[in-house]
Amino acid sequence: MLHLDHTIVLAHDQDESARFIARMFGLTFDGRWGHFSPVHIDDNLSLDFADREGEFRGSHYAFLASDEEFDAILGRVKAEGIPFGSGPGIQDDMEINHKHQGRGFYFRDSLDGHSWEIITHTYV
Repeated sequence: MLHLDHTIVLAHDQDESARFIARMFGLTFDGRWGHFSPVHIDDNLSLDFADREGEFRGSHYAFLASDEEFDAILGRVKAEGIPFGSGPGIQDDMEINHKHQGRGFYFRDSLDGHSWEIITHTYV
């Protein structure tokens, strides 16, 4: 079976960005591994944060979550006062969506401008 093993996430401060997303997702950041600051999402995937100087465009990362994981992540986002929204172009209306027989929301990290999407039902 083919799985995505890791992807590199550009960051202005890779350790701070790794700690942030680990905190939002209820995961741990165990420190650097070589040139990267990995956050292990599950047994098959890590987000490997890497420092990048200068300007870069934020990327979009979407995660399929159970209802319990969705509620926990949304709770942490709310607890930190991070704006969230119901769509990719509306990431600050403080609403979730109910698309595709599930729930979803988006939030941006203020560190690097990445858009993080959490959904409970896949779109495809």
